[in-house]
Order: sequence, then structure tokens, then C-alpha cells
Amino acid sequence: MATTTEIRNRLIDRLMAINNSEYLTALEKIIESSNVQQSKVMLTEEQKIMLAMSDDDIKNGSVLDQESLNEEELKWLTKKTS
Repeated sequence: MATTTEIRNRLIDRLMAINNSEYLTALEKIIESSNVQQSKVMLTEEQKIMLAMSDDDIKNGSVLDQESLNEEELKWLTKKTS
């Protein structure tokens, strides 16, 4: 049986792939209306390292806005299918 952390991480991965704002808004409303307890989430060392790396990327300007990322992804997909 999967641990709570494994389930949470799978859900986060799936949420990150959703681009439909209406769908995400509906999910947000479900979560807000539930009786989810607000508690601290204990991060693994790997998660802390990834967050630190993300902070460094932001500080160094090594980020893309969503539109640029979509364009790059489309170019890559087009090249892969050619």
C-alpha cells in the first residue's frame, strides 16, 4: 500500500500536468470545502534540495514563462514527429 507521501507526490505530478484552469478551479474548491487539516508537511531531503535548486534558478534568471515554455515544447514535439 502506498504511503501518504507517495500518494501526495503522485497527485502533485498529475496536477502539474493540468492546463485547464476551470478544472483546477473546481479541484481547488473541492479541497477548500473539505475538512483537510492544516498541518505542516515534512519535506524529504530530496524535496529540500529541489526547492533550493528552484530558488537558485529564479535568482539566476534561469526560468521561462509559460508561453515560452509552450513554444519550446511545441518546437520539440514538431521535431520529434518529423
